[in-house]
Amino acid sequence: MAAPETVNLLIKARWIVPVVPENRVFENCALAIRGGVIQALVPQSEADKRFEAEQVINLGNHVLMPGLVNAHGHAAMSLLRGIADDLPLKEWLHDHIWPAEGQWVNEDMVRDGTELAMAEMIRSGTTCFSDMYFFPEQAAQAAQQAHMRAQIAFPILDFATAWGSGPEEYFRKGLALHDDFRASNLITVGFGPHSPYTMSDEPLKRVATLAQELDAPIHIHLHETAKEVAESLEQHGKRPTQRLADLGLLSPLTQCVHMTQVDDTDVALLSESGAHVVHCPESNLKLASGFCPVQTLLDAGINVALGTDGAASNNDLDLMSEMKTAALLAKAVSGRAEALDAHSALRMATLGGARALGLEDQIGSLEVGKAADITAVELSELAAQPVYNPVSQLVYTNSGHRVTHVWVAGRAVLLSRQLQTLNERELIGKSRWWRQQISQ
Repeated sequence: MAAPETVNLLIKARWIVPVVPENRVFENCALAIRGGVIQALVPQSEADKRFEAEQVINLGNHVLMPGLVNAHGHAAMSLLRGIADDLPLKEWLHDHIWPAEGQWVNEDMVRDGTELAMAEMIRSGTTCFSDMYFFPEQAAQAAQQAHMRAQIAFPILDFATAWGSGPEEYFRKGLALHDDFRASNLITVGFGPHSPYTMSDEPLKRVATLAQELDAPIHIHLHETAKEVAESLEQHGKRPTQRLADLGLLSPLTQCVHMTQVDDTDVALLSESGAHVVHCPESNLKLASGFCPVQTLLDAGINVALGTDGAASNNDLDLMSEMKTAALLAKAVSGRAEALDAHSALRMATLGGARALGLEDQIGSLEVGKAADITAVELSELAAQPVYNPVSQLVYTNSGHRVTHVWVAGRAVLLSRQLQTLNERELIGKSRWWRQQISQ
């Protein structure tokens, strides 16, 4: 009889939803993890015979799933949560958010705000997030230190901000950051051109060229409002997607955030280019920006990921809640009750995000050889009963607060609801200090 294989961690659970293969739920199985990588998904009886684990965790009332991928946000804006609610996008941005950022955004604010955001995301099951904000060096360092996986898209705009004087400085600093984290197994650095309406053609062309040379992602707000599309038609004679395509900016490296204003030509361009869409339903609803036609995009073979946007416009970073909203909204927009079923919504929040970020070979599903980015959700409380279908409970019953354990590359960042790499009490204290400064 062969000697047992040694592994670092064996997690036994009532249910495991691996996402790949699709639409499957495994009962009374276990995940074996060694070196931060998934070695096996097998029945618990087999796991006991086959593996000798340094640590065994029994989760008899839980579902194990891939860690959620929050494919769009502005993490540091968690410190601006609630300062300008119930306003249309242009007024919210121009009259409130940009002035507040101009006064308060600095390295300390970005570091503290990013840590607050990561703590909230971890506690609700997110293991990987995409961030686009000023002082991206601070966000990258904070994520690395907290052992959280992140895509950091350094911002590029035509005009000066707290982080730089204009495109030249943004490119210089951003490319240096890309080099600094080139060897990181957790941090990916990409390009963050803010939007077509804040950028002229030449910097956008440069983004397209450099992204292809470096095989680096491009993260951009696109078709967020009807006004954006109308102004593009007036100024450039074409819709924003067509303008980006003509500039070489639409490719499998491109992550198109929002896409609430979509017609058949946009769908064709996205499909032909291989670009991804990042859907932020709750932020779009709160700002009355419009509705992303998710099912139409999926039917056209376009990959759709899920994001929360920043806490200043959402106002939370709970991707579980976002899954429910996305599923319900897809049904209403398409007029089809079967649109974006529970398994599809979960896949969008995991593997869809991984694909958009170029990380599909590493995360997004619980497959042998992938990183052990795992979330455990307890389904024993009253509001989760009875459990006929654990995936339905995950998507439709507000499961964010039921997350108990989270691992990133096999390392626990949340154990029994306790943060392991971030100090909750310290973060609350810092947040209150920032509130006092900003509200003066």
